[in-house]
Amino acid sequence: MIAEVHNLKKSYGQFEAVKGMTFCIENGEFFGFLGPNGAGKTTVMRMISCFFPPTSGSVNVLGLDVTEHPSEVKSRIGVVAQDNNLDPDFSVMENLTVYATYYGISRKAAKAKAQELLEFVELAERKNDRIQSLSGGMLRRLQIARSLVNSPELLILDEPTTGLDPHSRRALWEKLQSLREKTNITVLISTHYMEEAEKLCNRVAIMDQGHAVTVDSPKNLTSAHGGTLEDVYLKLTGKPLDN
Repeated sequence: MIAEVHNLKKSYGQFEAVKGMTFCIENGEFFGFLGPNGAGKTTVMRMISCFFPPTSGSVNVLGLDVTEHPSEVKSRIGVVAQDNNLDPDFSVMENLTVYATYYGISRKAAKAKAQELLEFVELAERKNDRIQSLSGGMLRRLQIARSLVNSPELLILDEPTTGLDPHSRRALWEKLQSLREKTNITVLISTHYMEEAEKLCNRVAIMDQGHAVTVDSPKNLTSAHGGTLEDVYLKLTGKPLDN
């Protein structure tokens, strides 16, 4: 089991952002969070990735408690946040090689790994460019490349295709599917897009107001409730994804 979450809660004063979530993520699985803004998706992901401490409950990633072993957990995962946090002062290549030094990777190994990853995300020809010259889709692909420099066992993607045009979104899906075929990496992804969840995820957690309404495969959910995955979401939560 890659991740085990039990009765996870997160409060900010009197506001309870996450209200007792329990789920697990299996090795090699693509696991998705579906839910509107404010459902708690990002908060849960940040607790799993050791950026927020839980108020109560437990989170174990790769067999390690995130509150007791945050440094070791961070060294074995990759994270792509919602916002672009690439360094504007560095070139495309430098954004990978400098990041690699945080994991103790030698300069020679970092350069070789960066070249390999840039070829994978089809940015090798832009390696000397500043990131300001990249399109939104290219920036997302570079963020994913950077998140892979430490060969993570778990990759966490927080709404990776939000704001991308349909062509760039589908290109990113293809890269993630290729990554699944080439490695045994486990991926946790949050999304607003039903098609994205159906195409990529083995299972999804439909979230609303800080808790998981249900956890199952898209196929099982549509078979059990009828209609499309979006129909299932509307039926279970009574609200659209974009509210």
